[in-house]
Amino acid sequence: MSALLPPFVNPSDDTPTEPELLQLDNPADEPCLRADAARNRARLLDAAAKLVARHGAAGVTMEAVAVEANVGKGTVFRRFGDRTGLLTALLDHSAHTFQAAFLSGPPPLGPGAPPVERLHAFGRALLRASLDHLDLQLAAEAPAERRYAVGAGRFLHTHVTLLLRQSVPDADHELLAHALMGYLSPAFIHHMVRQCGQPLERLEAGWDDLVDRVTRTAPAPV
Repeated sequence: MSALLPPFVNPSDDTPTEPELLQLDNPADEPCLRADAARNRARLLDAAAKLVARHGAAGVTMEAVAVEANVGKGTVFRRFGDRTGLLTALLDHSAHTFQAAFLSGPPPLGPGAPPVERLHAFGRALLRASLDHLDLQLAAEAPAERRYAVGAGRFLHTHVTLLLRQSVPDADHELLAHALMGYLSPAFIHHMVRQCGQPLERLEAGWDDLVDRVTRTAPAPV
């Protein structure tokens, strides 16, 4: 699965612009995609979605999808490459919806609000979206050598980097963006909510506190 990424922001540029919507499943990669191939892809994803509904993300294997869709296993591998590619394809719709919200939706998540307010809204929205699809996100998480290079995660990092540039011009924006995105990672959310039993509200409050401290907008101590 390929992705079109916005050019990385040049720190010397004084007029940062919003990145364009990431195409998680780029039509240009398959200019000759036939109607029957599109139907087959939808059929495979429908089979995978049924397996998730019945067995959770752990029940989704290339073999199980092939059996559910009544096709050969090679068909599934040719279409999605590997299990991570298949699970990522299942997450595409919600990912596109979230991207559209922070790139062109109403403020404070979308353009039009101050950058710190947008950071607050971004983290809260991503926490909720990740929790809604947590099992699938954990199963689709790329291995270490690909984790920071895959399209969606890198795109989100670029967006946070841009907002940090606007909020704290003298900071190491790229490094701080990695630190903030770590707080929003599916593994951390799983640990806090599922393993530690913490409510989502605590994670949202923690995110707000972290953003305020990083952007030096935290209220002065009484």
